This record gives sequence, structure tokens and C-alpha cells, in this order.
Amino acid sequence: MPEGDTIFLAAATLRRAIEGQIVARFESVFPALTRIDADRPIAGRTIDAVTARGKHLLIAFSGDLVLRTHMRMNGSWHVYPPGGRWRRPRRDMRIVLETPRAIAVAFNVPVAEFLTAAQLARHDQLNALGPDLLGEPFDAAEALRRLRAQGSAPIADVLLMQRVVAGLGNVFKSEILFLAGVYPFTPTAALTDAQLGRLLELARKVMAVSVRVGRRTTRSSLDPSARLWVYGRAHRPCRRCGTPIRARKTGDDARITYWCPRCQPQPSA
Repeated sequence: MPEGDTIFLAAATLRRAIEGQIVARFESVFPALTRIDADRPIAGRTIDAVTARGKHLLIAFSGDLVLRTHMRMNGSWHVYPPGGRWRRPRRDMRIVLETPRAIAVAFNVPVAEFLTAAQLARHDQLNALGPDLLGEPFDAAEALRRLRAQGSAPIADVLLMQRVVAGLGNVFKSEILFLAGVYPFTPTAALTDAQLGRLLELARKVMAVSVRVGRRTTRSSLDPSARLWVYGRAHRPCRRCGTPIRARKTGDDARITYWCPRCQPQPSA
């Protein structure tokens, strides 16, 4: 499941492979993209920049055009050398950007659109994003203000709201709440500024480490199956205290939250 670290890494990989290159071929299964390509051909344009903004990936082309993609649950970008064999079937292809040096392929990406700079500047979804946890500089004061604005909503649900902070997903949500020792269903209003600040600090730290090592991890372990503290470990012993990990679905999307009832005790009334 793509989270902010995944998009950040994808942008970095695409940046190294195709930024500054001239597009030799563009292909897409999205009619809205192919119509714009027919009117304003993508081939021949230079790829000026590749950036991540929360869970959105932006590819800017010369001639005032930006491709915005969102991975949702199953989308991904791959990079191949010219003539390289794809690791996914062609039926999963959604977008192809070919340059003399590399071929970038978007697989199962459900959201894609071309935007001008003016359209990008007033884009509702992008403008609604909270501070990007992997962004520099990071506006911690604004992030705290947005957290506070959620009132009594459970902190586990609030951390997934991209309008509060951008980039955090379900895995890191459970992990940072464990690391902070916070009961996931605590009303946000019941947490102190220090506790909320600590959650933001931990989120930035674990996401930055995951980007640096190239895989999602919150523990220092050489065992690839033991990179996380609680996520996906329902009913198994806590790696810290041995208490069975619990899990519960919450929120409109019924996302699963994992926690240790001993390391993250429920506050008394």
C-alpha cells in the first residue's frame, strides 16, 4: 500500500531516470490523457521535474504541462532500461513515458490528469493537503493547528487525514502510535501539545529512515520479517512486552489499527 515514503522514493527514482530527458514516446489508456496528447503532443517535451506532494506524484514537462498521478491502494511506477522486460503484465499498464535513457511505466494507477501551472496552483485536492511530513521545511506549527482542529476525533483516524498532515498511511499510523505509547482511540483533543508534537516528530523520523534505507521499517532489525512493531501482527506477542497485539477496524474506510494494550494503555476516564 503506497504511503508518503513510497511516493517520495518513486519520485526520486523517476527523477534520476528521466528528469532532464526528452520524451520520445507517450502512451496511456486514459482517454483524457490521450486527448490532450493528441492536441498538445507529449513527445518532444523535456521532463523538467519530478516531485512528490503527500501521496501525489507530479511530473512537470516543458510547455506548461504537469502530469499528476495518485497511486491509491495498488498503483506503482516502474523504471526500465530501453527494451527491458516489464515486471508487470501489459494489461496493468496505464501510462508509458519513454526517453532515450529509460522507460517509466505506471501500473494500475487509478488517478491521472494533465494540468497547467495555473490549474495546479488552484487544484482543490493539492491545496487541501496538510504539511507534507517529508517536506522541507516542515511547518510543525501548522500541522499542530490542524491536529487540534479535529477535536474529539480518534487520533488514529486523524493521522490518516491528508488535509491534516500529508503522506501518512495505515502502516506508519499504527507504528508511530506504538512508538509514542499512545492509545489509538484517544480523542485528539485529550492529547497534549507535547504528545502531538512527539507524534509528528516520530512520523517524520521513521518515514525519513524508510526512505533512506529503501524499505518501510520502524525497527532496527536485520530480520526482514521483523521490520515493524505492531502492524499486521494481530494476536501475536508484542515485540516489547509479549502482550498479544490487538486490531480494530475504524473510520469510514474501515482501516485496521494495530496496538499493544500494555504499551499503549487506554487512558482512564
